[in-house]
This record gives sequence, structure tokens and C-alpha cells, in this order.
Amino acid sequence: MTDENDEHAVRHWIDGAWVGFARTRDSIDPATGEVIGTYADADAEVGRRAVDAADRAFRDGTWRLDPMVRATALSHLADAYDARMPEVIATLCRENGKLRHEAGFEAHFIVRALRFAAGLAVQPHGRVTDTQPGRMAMSIRQPVGVAGIVVPWNSPAYLCVRALAPALAAGCTAVVKMPGQAARTAALMSEILASVPELPSGVVNVVVESGSEVARLLVDSPRVPVISFTGSTATGRLVAQGAAARFKRVGLELGGKTPHLVFADADLEAALATAVQSCTVFAGQFCMTGSRVLVQQEIADAFTADLAARLESVRPGPASDPASQIGPLIDKAAVARVDAAVEAAVASGAKPLVRGGPSTRPELAGGAFYHPTLLAVSDSSLPIVQEETFGPVQTVQVFDTEAEAVALANDTEYGLSACVWTGDADRPVRVARQLDAGLVSVNSWANLTVEFEEGGYKSSGVGRLGGLASVEDFLEHKQITQDYLPQQHG
Repeated sequence: MTDENDEHAVRHWIDGAWVGFARTRDSIDPATGEVIGTYADADAEVGRRAVDAADRAFRDGTWRLDPMVRATALSHLADAYDARMPEVIATLCRENGKLRHEAGFEAHFIVRALRFAAGLAVQPHGRVTDTQPGRMAMSIRQPVGVAGIVVPWNSPAYLCVRALAPALAAGCTAVVKMPGQAARTAALMSEILASVPELPSGVVNVVVESGSEVARLLVDSPRVPVISFTGSTATGRLVAQGAAARFKRVGLELGGKTPHLVFADADLEAALATAVQSCTVFAGQFCMTGSRVLVQQEIADAFTADLAARLESVRPGPASDPASQIGPLIDKAAVARVDAAVEAAVASGAKPLVRGGPSTRPELAGGAFYHPTLLAVSDSSLPIVQEETFGPVQTVQVFDTEAEAVALANDTEYGLSACVWTGDADRPVRVARQLDAGLVSVNSWANLTVEFEEGGYKSSGVGRLGGLASVEDFLEHKQITQDYLPQQHG
């Protein structure tokens, strides 16, 4: 859609002002398929304007030099988000398809992350020591410059702040590239940013695009020395390859295939309830979706039968219906993609215990709803086991021993998260230390804590967000040495 006179389209936030663009696109409610508005769709020229503003704010302003101002701004930004939290949740429900409790789950991390980053802003301490008589050495940490932050559509509100908050705490300025599916979330975020007087113009610039021109510009630009990207592993590889040409700092949180390791001595009711939740939250469009269930032989039949019954009874529906238990996928193209992956798995030998698929309920026909699917597999090499499905699909595999469970869990290229279910006091730590995963949740799932580091092993990414390490991608170390002569007497 193109309409140069569409004054109500979501616009970009650049250098403290709203910026339009001739090309606009429709925002779609994934629960109904209805158009809920339009947004200005950025191209490389819009991206360049945003980089110009961020670069100017970094080099000419005092943002990078004043940690207390940064701490105050982040704290006030947390207050501003807190005050508008009902709007954040409502926007995620309407634009992103999340159920209300899911949107609340995403949104509650925002304020916490900002407050934690406010504390980090005043802690960029270096070191100083005398290395020999008459010589002093110090190591200081300085912000690297403009951060390019590329945000995915599946949890746009929090995943933006998760990277932006430590970048600002470190003293960087930023260009945030939001996806078209999250245009209204981007607009609300920009309004909140504009309400914080301690944030100078140009420190944060927000652009929305349906394609990848701005993202490519950020990766290629010599004035953007650090990239923080959250998204698929395939795109993450392209980002890393492009950034390597200029030896940029790159933080990547990519795909995952979270396994539940369910041992016979586990609290099976808790494990079953959480396994269902881990498949249906965000309609399975979550990097930590519990897509693999590994269950010990002696409980496998009963556990699998109960899991199948629970998944079969899950009720799809929109956020507006309190009875809804799973929301829509982001669009109907995603429904077709997920269903094709399931069909291919069945053709390759996977046994459908619950064959979900696109909803056939007439009242949901306009939306992108997909009933959960459960597949029994014995071959770990199948793509449905190895590749991220990004939908409400689970596979079940059976193991005998603890060593076999660990081997099955580690038998993918991913390593973002894992879950260990057991009543044994010693097993959780023993198994967790052997799992190739950046987050291991014991008798729980996706038990995230913003005060601790989050990220992946193997093809699930590099770098960490959250915790004390979250600022490291955005800081440069500089060594300064000085010889000083002893005072001369006589």
C-alpha cells in the first residue's frame, strides 16, 4: 500500500521528531486478519537519517560522558513504561496476537530490565595500579558508539528493551529497527521515549520496516560499531558474516529447540502442565518454546498419553475471549509453513499422537490459528527435531538412562535453553552442567531472570544480554599508562 497523504500512519522516531515516509503498509490483527492501521515503511535513506542522528548525539553530546544522567533517564523510562503498561499489553494483544496473560508476562520484564540497567549505568568501573616504581597504569571502559539493535516480531516490546537498556547504560546511542508486524508497539515505545526529558534528541532513534534495507545498512555502516540482533539462526549467520567485514561487535540471540528432560521421579503433574504451557505460550513462537519432550522409559506411555490429551483439548482463540488458551500465529503464511513442516515429519516416519493444524472453527477463519501438534519420533535426525519450527509443535522421544537423556538433549545445533524435571536432589546440577544450554530451568521452564546473563550455546548465538555482562558488547577497554618521576629532593 502506498499513500503519501496517510497522516495517521505510524511514523519513525528520529532525532527527537516524527518522520513520515511515502511508502506505507497495513498493520494486520493476526487473530482476525483485519487491517488495524498503517505504518511508514522505512528504506535505506530513512536508516541513514537515523544513523546520522545517533552518531551526532554520541559525538557532540554529553550522553556518553555522564553516567548519572543515563541512570536517571533509564529510571524515568522505567516509570514511564510502568505508567503506560495497560497500553503496552493491549497493543501486544491486538498487533502481536498474544493472549492477555502472555502479553503481561512479556511486558513485566520491561520495567525490571530498565531499573537494572539504571544501576549498571553508574558502574563502568575500570582498574588502576602502579605497575612498577614511577609508573601508573589504568584500564578504563568507554562506550563504543552507535548500537544497531534489530528486533524480532515475536516479543517486540521486551526484546527491544532487553538490548536497548544495557546499550544506553553503557553510554551508547542507538538505532532500533522494529519489524513491520510490531509497528504499533514501536510507535508506543517512541511516545514513551519522547516523554523522558533526560533522553536527548538522537540518543534513541526508532524506525519500522517490513524488509531488511535498514538492517543491512546497520550491519554495513562504519558508523555503527556494534550490532545486537535477535532472530533466526539463518539470519544471524548473515548478520555475523556482514559485520565481520568491519570486525564489529556482534551480539546474537538466535533459535532454539528447548528439551524437557522428564525423569521417572519427577512431579509428573507439574511437568505435564508446564510442557503444555511451553508449547502454547505465544503459540509456540518463542525461542525457548518447549518443542522437545524427552521422557524416561518407565513412565513414557502414561506421560505421553496424558500430554496428548491435554494438547488436544487446548482451545485456540483471540485475546478478547477469556476462554482462549492459545493465540494465533503471526499470519497465515506462518500457519502454512508450520503445517508443511508437520506433514514432512509424518511423511518421514514421525507418528502423530495429536494432529493439530489450521483451525476449522468458522469464527476463527479470518485469523492465523493453529491447533497444537504432538509427534512421537525415534530418529533424532528428522528436521522436525533438528530445526526450529516456531509454532505449537512438540516431539516426544524416550530414553532409558541419564546419560542417554543428556545425549538426546544435546543432539541438535541449538543450545539456548533446557528443562530438567526430577525429584532427585543431586541430579539437577549434575545434568545441568552437562547440557549445552545457556539457560537450564529445574522443575520449571524458561525461568528467566533479567539480573542474570541470558544467551545461547552453539548455533543459538553469541554474547549475553541480562545480568552484569549485558553491557560488555557496548563497552571498549582502553589502557592508559603514565610514567611519573619521584619528587626530587635537595
